[in-house]
Amino acid sequence: MRRQDFTYTLPPALIAQQPLAERSASRLLYLPATGPREDRRFTDLPSLLRPGDLLVVNDTRVIPARLRGRRDTGGQVEALIERLLGERDALAQLRASKALKPGARIEFAGGGQQVGATVGGRQGEFFELRFDRPIAEWLDAVGALPLPPYIARPADADDAQRYQTIYGRQPGAVAASTAGLHFDEALLDQLRGMGVEVGTVTLHVGAGTFKPVRVDDLAEHRMHAERAHVPDAVCAHVAAARARGGRVVAVGTTVVRSLESAAAGGALAPFEGETRLFITPGYEFRVVDVLITNFHLPESTLLMLVCAFGGYETVMAAYRHAVEQGYRFFSYGDAMLLERAP
Repeated sequence: MRRQDFTYTLPPALIAQQPLAERSASRLLYLPATGPREDRRFTDLPSLLRPGDLLVVNDTRVIPARLRGRRDTGGQVEALIERLLGERDALAQLRASKALKPGARIEFAGGGQQVGATVGGRQGEFFELRFDRPIAEWLDAVGALPLPPYIARPADADDAQRYQTIYGRQPGAVAASTAGLHFDEALLDQLRGMGVEVGTVTLHVGAGTFKPVRVDDLAEHRMHAERAHVPDAVCAHVAAARARGGRVVAVGTTVVRSLESAAAGGALAPFEGETRLFITPGYEFRVVDVLITNFHLPESTLLMLVCAFGGYETVMAAYRHAVEQGYRFFSYGDAMLLERAP
């Protein structure tokens, strides 16, 4: 298939700029494996899952990855951390009026703190930064939450809480696993109470998740790398769910990519490392049976994954329906629940 096969027309007014007052108040477009789609509410989720199902969530936490500073020559620099590499090291996108070379110095300040960094080499479009002191000591004070580029406003105090899942524990992402933003404690408690188990993986979402596919032939696209961890505990949860006849329900495309990367050898096994898994129609899913996800950008790798999971024609028709019905799109928007196409 080609990139333009995954385009659709989206009125800008449908791009959600703010979260709803309550996390679970979103709409939910249900795409069953057989039968017609249904317009539902996210609070209907308990009626769409079954006792014995396994809900797998991504416990990554968004870091305040947007930094503003000045280089030693006085020019302004904007940095967006892509990935933490160690106690004092990171990969980042850098914007400056003049090209930054290895050895250049940048001073970042905010919240009464100041920290310097030295520019190292490059890894593709990203620069290596070596900070003068451990990142954890100052990032919350100096950095700002990096809202997605389609949200046309700066982050505010509400975003610090709402652009995080309630179960996010592992800092390292520069974008939220947005399917999880719909869950509140009451809904999770209700699901657990009806016999749905919850397992956890970690995939630190990078800024590359917003990058468009630039080649027409999808076979030529190189997926951005993201670090994932699938622990032994969630592998055991999956095996137990299979044994009792339950389904594996992924909360977000990040969970799909994590679990399917961990099963790349044929069977699910613990995994820790980088994944570049690019899922397009024709992919044979090994682990995930049900997907909860938001609505994604046209021609994006995320939309391609959803089409692979739910069936190309079914998903693209559902997107057209969502536009016609005024669903809210992207990070702060509404959700879909898809059962894997037979």
